[in-house]
Amino acid sequence: MATHIDHVVTSGTFSLDGGTWDVDNNVWIVGDDHEAIVIDAAHDPGAIAEAVGDRRLRAIVCTHAHNDHIDAAPALADRTGARIWLHPDDLPLWKQTHPDRLPDNRLEDGQVMETAGTDLTVLHTPGHSFGAVCLYAPGLGTVFTGDTLFHGGPGATGRSYSHFPTIITSIRDRLLALPPETVVRTGHGETTTIGAEAPHLDEWIARGH
Repeated sequence: MATHIDHVVTSGTFSLDGGTWDVDNNVWIVGDDHEAIVIDAAHDPGAIAEAVGDRRLRAIVCTHAHNDHIDAAPALADRTGARIWLHPDDLPLWKQTHPDRLPDNRLEDGQVMETAGTDLTVLHTPGHSFGAVCLYAPGLGTVFTGDTLFHGGPGATGRSYSHFPTIITSIRDRLLALPPETVVRTGHGETTTIGAEAPHLDEWIARGH
């Protein structure tokens, strides 16, 4: 069967800089009937494992290391045998949530992750966090952006380990360069397209956050 994308929404909390907020997270599963990868193991390892089913889980890929995107990763890895992948620039954030369990592998810009015959290219897109990445799957016409780009604008940059000019550069140079019909599958909220977001870049810069 052809590669397809499954979507699970999990609920929990996001904590950073002394604050805690309730959040709903998008968990994306890319694969076929035999194998898959999970992008952002958030909050509920049981619900994610159920969505994976009896498929071989090849990898758990973290778009960044805010706790709400990685809190279920070790439990899901232990349950499935999958290895956890994270960009090394986000290790300081990772260690705030999992001080006794490091990721298994390092993500690098330009690296290609493969599942079910589909390639996903790692794009290092710092700004929301130092080690934030997106995963571009041209064969599926989609990019998984974590919290770098949402429907309506860039991810937040008002907390530690973030920087607004950097996220704007990442979005402009790495994401808006993708084909306009590319579907943007985000870490929270609804999907959008590159073409729908690109005209608003100057507005985001003027807003400055």
